[in-house]
Amino acid sequence: MRAIVTGGAGFIGSNLARALLARGHSAAIVDDFSTGRRENLSGIARDVEVFEGDVRDEALLARSFKGAQVVFHQAALPSVARSVKAPFESHDVNASGTLNVLLAARKAGVRRVVYASSSSAYGDTPTLPKVETMAPAPLSPYAVSKLAGEYYCRIFPALYGLGTVALRYFNVFGTHQDPKSHYAAVVPLFVTSVLSGRTVHIDGDGSQSRDFTFIENVVEANILAATAEGVEGEVFNVGFGKAHSVNELFETICGITGKTAPVEHSPSRPGDVKHSLADISKARKLLGYNPKFDLHAGLVKTIEYFAAGRTG
Repeated sequence: MRAIVTGGAGFIGSNLARALLARGHSAAIVDDFSTGRRENLSGIARDVEVFEGDVRDEALLARSFKGAQVVFHQAALPSVARSVKAPFESHDVNASGTLNVLLAARKAGVRRVVYASSSSAYGDTPTLPKVETMAPAPLSPYAVSKLAGEYYCRIFPALYGLGTVALRYFNVFGTHQDPKSHYAAVVPLFVTSVLSGRTVHIDGDGSQSRDFTFIENVVEANILAATAEGVEGEVFNVGFGKAHSVNELFETICGITGKTAPVEHSPSRPGDVKHSLADISKARKLLGYNPKFDLHAGLVKTIEYFAAGRTG
């Protein structure tokens, strides 16, 4: 199988590219390196074809998608906070960019596009766990932009004959995640801070909870979504199915490392949800998704990665 990974130099994309190569597939990546990192391609740079550029570039996608059977569309401008500051840019890359990917995939005769959506589509509705049949209630431009891309994916099978599957990710963490970004996710920030003894900053009181999902579970869900039958146009939650508070996350990291760090609390961020938990029964049934790494097991691998000083 020839697979394209947009955003393939990013955290999730680079892990996915590695997994595809390890399974004997041909992989190429499309990335403009605005948030993706060349270090993430360490060890696979010679084995993947790299198309450097933006997913809004139609000519670039036409070149890169030739001969591809599957496109894993991971490229996006991440971060709720970033989207609040720059809503148009978030929309343009995440929504318009996704439409561009779908149109290019259709023209190239791609069999299926697997789209990286987000659990942020659910917003802060109190019902837990989140089920795919719930009405979306996005709270940020990022969430709206990812949901718009998801809706485009839903209409393409019937209107244009292009197979699509959308995966709503729940707080993905793991190796190759950048702890230095201004918009870095909580797990790499906590891990690197605890390892170095730096102050850990917690938004709010730390009682907010998330379904932290290790990267290897997410990669497996993507590969399953590329081959599952009868799921065109469907949306699936991808999480572990268990929530932990941010305070629990910090305590678990301290327990695994045998270290601790000073804690400072900051005001809650606008656009953030209080609690998030995935119902993964649909993905279990239709994709055969069975996440193998819980929070503790995923953190052990993640901490080993950062403790070894790896950046790519």
